[in-house]
Amino acid sequence: MKQAMTSIDVAMIVSELQHLVGSRIEKIYKTDTGTDIEQIRLNLYLFGEGRSDLVTTPGACVYLTAHPLPSPKTPAMFAMTLRKYLSHGRIVSIEQYDFDRIIEIKTMRGEVENGLILELFPPGNVILVNHEHKIILPLHPVTFRGRRIRSGEIYKLPDMQSNPTEITKEGLSDIFSESDTDLVKTLATRLNMGGVIAEEVCSHSGIDKNVGCQDLSDEMVETVYSGIAHVFGQMANSKPHITYKDENKIDVLPFEISRYTDHTKRYFNTFSEALDEFFGAVVKEQAIEKKPERKQNPLEHRLTQQENAIRKFERNKSDLNAKAEAVYTHYQPVDELLGLVRQELADGRTWDEIRAEHSEIKRTDPRNRTITIELDGMDLPLDTGKNVPQNAQVFYDRSKKISSKLNGAVHAIENTRELLKERVKKPKAKMPAPKRPKPRWYDQYRWFRTSDGLLVIGGRGATSNEEIVKKYLEKRDIFMHSQTPGAPVTIIKVDKGAEVSKQTIAEAAQFAISYSSIWKSGQYTGDCYWVNPDQVSKTPEHGEFVSKGAFIIRGTRNYLKDVSVGIAIGITSDLHLVGGPVSAVSNQAENVIEIVPGRFNQNDIAKKIYRIFSDAFGRSIKVVASPDQIAKFLPPGESDIKSKGK
Repeated sequence: MKQAMTSIDVAMIVSELQHLVGSRIEKIYKTDTGTDIEQIRLNLYLFGEGRSDLVTTPGACVYLTAHPLPSPKTPAMFAMTLRKYLSHGRIVSIEQYDFDRIIEIKTMRGEVENGLILELFPPGNVILVNHEHKIILPLHPVTFRGRRIRSGEIYKLPDMQSNPTEITKEGLSDIFSESDTDLVKTLATRLNMGGVIAEEVCSHSGIDKNVGCQDLSDEMVETVYSGIAHVFGQMANSKPHITYKDENKIDVLPFEISRYTDHTKRYFNTFSEALDEFFGAVVKEQAIEKKPERKQNPLEHRLTQQENAIRKFERNKSDLNAKAEAVYTHYQPVDELLGLVRQELADGRTWDEIRAEHSEIKRTDPRNRTITIELDGMDLPLDTGKNVPQNAQVFYDRSKKISSKLNGAVHAIENTRELLKERVKKPKAKMPAPKRPKPRWYDQYRWFRTSDGLLVIGGRGATSNEEIVKKYLEKRDIFMHSQTPGAPVTIIKVDKGAEVSKQTIAEAAQFAISYSSIWKSGQYTGDCYWVNPDQVSKTPEHGEFVSKGAFIIRGTRNYLKDVSVGIAIGITSDLHLVGGPVSAVSNQAENVIEIVPGRFNQNDIAKKIYRIFSDAFGRSIKVVASPDQIAKFLPPGESDIKSKGK
């Protein structure tokens, strides 16, 4: 698939965009697709035609789009700078630099002239310059050999090649006489045609593309010259179209060529429309679609990232396979070039000298001992220490690694989709409106019901400790207290004829420990004891004093050691708020929140619990579980939420 526009594509689009001269630049946007692709969009207004959007992807393409990407909520700094210098200015010219993949858009605002230079060759750039071509700001500050694209520098054009639309027979003959490579490579690189158009010239001329330029006779040179004139003459009669192979887009061209005679084609009214469909569709596929109506949950965000990763892996795998196949397709010229470079290195020539000698070499990397050449519109780094099959194998090996990652990503995305299915929120069943419960005598104290259904009450202070013993402690009940000062008196109310199980004792013990000063001190265990009511007295021995809320215990105490703290708050099926030991609350409530000693005060943790209940039952739950009502079930001191149960 074509990755970027060629010089002839640029010439055609520049010619087509001339109607934009005189239009006013309204806004400028820089949008990212969520991948490495960046896009600069100029929103234009032309009297009599209305608004239009001119977009460029640096290093790839430029065209008018009918489907611009959504504007970012926060403008990028580069876009803000472009707006500062270009907004509300008028476009005075759109020009191509000497048949290269460089476009300059000159603007005028008042009497101030500025320009925007679009570099459409890899790696690509967008450069804001003033009327003297002094760089105000580049999208990507870079330094090349002999060129510095940085603020404050004068913009310098890259080394230019010959213009095929202006070449003379004598000029063409001179180029061939200086070339030591074959015909198609010389046309592609020295005349800046690109591989596809160079092959079309050879095909129309009827001359073998692999013939050496030194072997061309004067008649053959004249035939090639006529072929160039014919191919480039078609620019005057454009037929913009996209070429397909097996329903996949492979190329976009301004006119028809013989190479794609048997391929399926889709024609467009303008070349810009064809480019928008060809390149714009790729950008849309890679764009991260954000739904403004709701925040994306973590699983959906993960799914989006995995889908983008899979698309990237598939694209990279396809590109690497195409590069490997291109190396084999051009086996002989690649093999000859690698052999020449190795020989010249052995003869002591420098990398710069080698690059200057071979026009088909675009870049050299002495550290890695590689050269970069263009084959079929793709830049291919080749290791000079390897032969052709070994270089092709490098691309195949990288493709295999990506295949392995792709398989892992596919497996991961399946797991994510399964998790999403499991976590889809079921529609909440309509619940009856909660009713405020009637006051009960024990609501003024701490209380809970055990798993066996027995009522356990506890004091909230010295006064209520005295009160529950005096008013509610009966002969069949059990009195319980912790060894730690500052604890509530706890009474297990035993129904007539009922037996007190070990579980009831354990739950009451946890209740007594949890509401004592042990929780407030941040400890997690404590000791307590239980006795029968006849062992509890307010009568001190001679010379002793019993303070308010304290009692004299006579006889044997039944100790419970290392009782762990633990409190839960829950909502029952009939919409009542309950609290107490975790095991007891879990047996009674459907929505249970377990709390432990932590870092939030009573008010804060009560509000957190209320929000959880509100999400589950709606705001009407405040009638029975307001933050104040929840706080009554919370232990003294600071707490935190440990878990949310059923």
